[in-house]
This record gives sequence, C-alpha cells and structure tokens, in this order.
Amino acid sequence: MMFVVLLIFSCNSTVKSNKDLKISATSKIKQQEDGTISLKVDKADCYSDMDNPASNTAEWNVVVSKSGRFNVWLSSATKDTTDLKYKNSIMLSVRDNRLEAKPACDNIILNSNEVAFPYYRADSFIGSLFIQDTGLVNIQLISEKILPKDYNISETSSAENSKFLSVFFTPVSR
Repeated sequence: MMFVVLLIFSCNSTVKSNKDLKISATSKIKQQEDGTISLKVDKADCYSDMDNPASNTAEWNVVVSKSGRFNVWLSSATKDTTDLKYKNSIMLSVRDNRLEAKPACDNIILNSNEVAFPYYRADSFIGSLFIQDTGLVNIQLISEKILPKDYNISETSSAENSKFLSVFFTPVSR
C-alpha cells in the first residue's frame, strides 16, 4: 500500500514539474540577431520592498546564442536630467560576473515612447562584461529604483525623480 501511495505521489510531482517547465519556457528572453540583449523591468520577475528598497531585485532568464564582450547600459525614467538620484550603486550579476556602478546621465533621450512627460529616458553606461557560455543564463539586477508595477512614481519624494526601466547589453565589436 505504501508503495502505491509513493508511486502516485511521484507521478503527480513529475506532471507538476513538466507543467512548471512549460511555464518557465515561455518567460525566457532571446538574444536578438545582432547580439543585443534587451531586458525590460516589466518582463522581469521582481522583488520590491518599499520599506527597504536597497534590496529590490529584477531577474530574467535569457537564452544567449552569441557569446562575447558586451557594453551594459541601464535605462531610467527621470525628471532630473543631471542627477538620477540613485542612493546606492546598482549590482548586476550574470553567472560569475558582477558589475557594480552608480548610474549617471550619460545619454538623455527626449522623445522616448517608454516614458511620458514630465519624465525623460536617461541611459547610463555601467560597464562591460564577457559572457563566455551560450544557453540559458540568469541575469539579476539589484537596485532601489526597481519599483512595483502598480507603484505610482510620483507618490513619494524618494521615488519621484527616477525609476528603473531596462538594462541592455550591446555587443562590442573589434
């Protein structure tokens, strides 16, 4: 009798894990043909704690088809085009590689369709890294500017100036 119960339980677990695999397969992001990897916060699995926002996290599962060195850029929505008001450095992890940087306003995009007035899109160069292996890669970003989807950016003074939008990797050509 115990054997039958274990057999039924293991069959249910197998079915459940196959279902989970199908769900996670649809949430994978694929690298573009030109090698660019574009990761938007609304496509990420996010953890946001507005009481302690320094540990807010966004994660993506990315299928990398072309390895190499990438420049990494962070996009933010901002009202102040001179200072993004990030209190802490952001931390980006890709396998064993880590980048830590305090975003600055390197490029200001005035008419971006990603943000509405009075906000502008600000792109920040945060460094470069080498992705050696192809296949499924987990990319994690930690920043206090990762806000919940239903969070109104103008609700509080600590978040009203800027918000994280996306991170993108552009291949470095020689």
